[in-house]
Amino acid sequence: MNKIWIIARKELAAFFDSLTAYIMLVAFLGFSGFFTWLYGSDVFLKNQADLQAFFSIAYWSLFFFIPAITMKMLAEENKTGTIEMLLTKAISDWQIIFGKFLACLLLIVIALVFTLPYYLTIWKIGPVDHGSVWCGYLGLIMMSAAYISIGLFASSITNNQIVAFLTALFIGLFFQIIFEILSHNFTGTIGEVLSNMSAYTHYDSISRGVIDSKDIIYFLSLIFVSLLLSEISLAKRNLTE
Repeated sequence: MNKIWIIARKELAAFFDSLTAYIMLVAFLGFSGFFTWLYGSDVFLKNQADLQAFFSIAYWSLFFFIPAITMKMLAEENKTGTIEMLLTKAISDWQIIFGKFLACLLLIVIALVFTLPYYLTIWKIGPVDHGSVWCGYLGLIMMSAAYISIGLFASSITNNQIVAFLTALFIGLFFQIIFEILSHNFTGTIGEVLSNMSAYTHYDSISRGVIDSKDIIYFLSLIFVSLLLSEISLAKRNLTE
C-alpha cells in the first residue's frame, strides 16, 4: 500500500506542477457553477432548495474532463519508456495502475470539495435534504472512479494521448447515454439488461438519495474490470517490448 500511495502522491503533484490540475479545477468550477445557478435559479423561488441542477451538470462535465486527465497516465509512460523504469523498482503492474487511479480520483475529490460552497449557499436559501446532497456527491465520486478506470484502460492500450482521450470518450459514451437510449427501444429482459448497464441509471438512483447495493456493486464491478483490463494490457505491452 505504501508503494501505491507514493505513486499516487507523485502523480497528484505532477498534476499541479504541470498546471493540469489548475486548468481542470478552474474549468470545472466555472462551467458547473455557471450552469448550476443558471438552470437552478428556481431555488430562489421555491421553498425547497436542492442541488439537482449541479449534479446533472457535473454528471456531463466530469464525463469530458476525466478522459483529459487520464489520457497521459499510461500512454505517456509507454511513449517515453518511463514505464520500464517504474517496473525495475520492484513495483507491480497493479500497484502502478492503482496508484495512478488513486491520484486521478483524489484530483476529482478536490474539485468536488471546492463545490461545497454551492451546498452551503442553498442551505441558507431554504430547507435542504442533506442526505440527498451527500448521496449526490457519492454518486459523482462513484461515477468518476468508474470513468477514471475506463480512461486508464484506454491510456494503457496506446502511446498517443489523443487516441487515449477519444477511446475513453467512445467507451464511456456507451455507459453514459447509449445503453440508456437503447433500453427505451427494447422491452422485457433486454430492455432491463441495457438499463442496468447504463451508468446514468445507477447514478440517478444514488443522486436522488437512494443507496441501493446493486448501484454500488455496479460501479465497483465496472471499476474492478476496467482496472484489471488495464493491468492485463500493461503486462502484455511489457512482455512484447
